[in-house]
Amino acid sequence: MTSSRDSNPYWTPKQNKLFEKALAVYDEDTPDRWQKVAAAVGEKSTEEVRRHNEILVMDLMFIESGQIPIPNYKSTGSKRR
Repeated sequence: MTSSRDSNPYWTPKQNKLFEKALAVYDEDTPDRWQKVAAAVGEKSTEEVRRHNEILVMDLMFIESGQIPIPNYKSTGSKRR
């Protein structure tokens, strides 16, 4: 059964931060981990947080394997004279 909470795939920066903090609190051995993470995030279902984590793990694998290049950011530091 799909709830109305499942209809919005967009994650706000605030929801992402809550998600990251909840992952730090509820490790892989925590019973009902995804229900607890979903409750900590709010407005996301258990399935949404589980899927969000799967995407995060895949992204990390790509980054660590060098398949995603590190962006060349412009320096914002002070210029030497």
